[in-house]
Amino acid sequence: MPHVPSKIAVSFLAVALLAGCASTAPPVEEIVWPSPPDPPRIKYVKSISSQLDIEKPSFFRTVKELLLGPEPKARMGKPYALAVDTTGRLLVADSAWGKVMVFDEAAGTFSILGMSGPGVLSKPLGVTTDSSGRIYVTDSAQNRAVVYDAKGQFLLGIGERGRFEQPIGIAVNEALDRIYIVDTKKHNVSVFDTEGNFLFEFGGRGSDDSQFNFPTNIAVSQSTGTVAIMDSFNFRVQLFDADGKFIRKFGGVGTALGHFSKPKGIGFDSENHIYVVDAAFNNVQIFDLEGQLLLFFGRMGVGPGEFWLPAGLTVDQQDRIYVADQYNKKVHIFQYIKQEDTPLSEEPIETSTEESIVPFPGEQPAPGGGLEAPVATPEEG
Repeated sequence: MPHVPSKIAVSFLAVALLAGCASTAPPVEEIVWPSPPDPPRIKYVKSISSQLDIEKPSFFRTVKELLLGPEPKARMGKPYALAVDTTGRLLVADSAWGKVMVFDEAAGTFSILGMSGPGVLSKPLGVTTDSSGRIYVTDSAQNRAVVYDAKGQFLLGIGERGRFEQPIGIAVNEALDRIYIVDTKKHNVSVFDTEGNFLFEFGGRGSDDSQFNFPTNIAVSQSTGTVAIMDSFNFRVQLFDADGKFIRKFGGVGTALGHFSKPKGIGFDSENHIYVVDAAFNNVQIFDLEGQLLLFFGRMGVGPGEFWLPAGLTVDQQDRIYVADQYNKKVHIFQYIKQEDTPLSEEPIETSTEESIVPFPGEQPAPGGGLEAPVATPEEG
């Protein structure tokens, strides 16, 4: 007969395990950009891939798992879009799960949004929040957007039948009570009020100013109202005012600094720097509002601060930068470090106008320029 440990023995073992967990870990070398001796501007903080990364250790949970065996833990499958609410909860739109994963590190809890009811989700590819705690999610399989309250209760759906063909990016302008939703297949942006009433739209297929070729992600500066759209298959970022009036564009297809190959996520920090994820370069490039490249960070790999097909990006109120790493199945967290005596805008990187990249297999020139989308849609990498 196999030996079964007594409850007392298990308790002593659990205490020993918890004590071991509390021991001092060896120091870890900081990962920063740029490299010394230049002052650091971006610092790698940590990564999150499952509920194990945010759950707080508990004596009773440890004893329970020793007696009954470990409970299954939820892990990211294919994280695409990200948001962080005012309480610090990380919201991950995961296309493999078909739901939004909610990581609450402060409380040490994990939950899933969109499991059932009128707010059920099928393929969420966009997520954002506002200061009231509302959560806004686009569902590209159901061709609608869904709005929840801070507790995850369904509030309303946006997009009557025929309005959307493939909604992906979503952003909110709180000052104007507006919701912006990018439709990748319609090549436009629809704007609604926060009650879901349609206001106007802008865009259309093409490569001219104010036109798009399979746009995907979007970000809104809460201080200026500037709308940044990732015009994915024109390989550029377009900036608009809050009413959809074109301001400027930057980028272009190429392998040189300041150019793009598979541009994905986009976001603003508190100083209105624009962060652009590139899934082919496996890095994040940082631009000013004029489109001048200031810095880039990240590289291909599976280690801390390294990417393998990164996608969505968001920046929280403390200038922490969150990047969805699809094939590594995790979210990397970085910190933007302000240098009061040397603004980042005073350290621009020289860029090149060389455009040496060739289309990926299956891509063809699109009418009027840019590239036609391959069989895989832009959000799938």
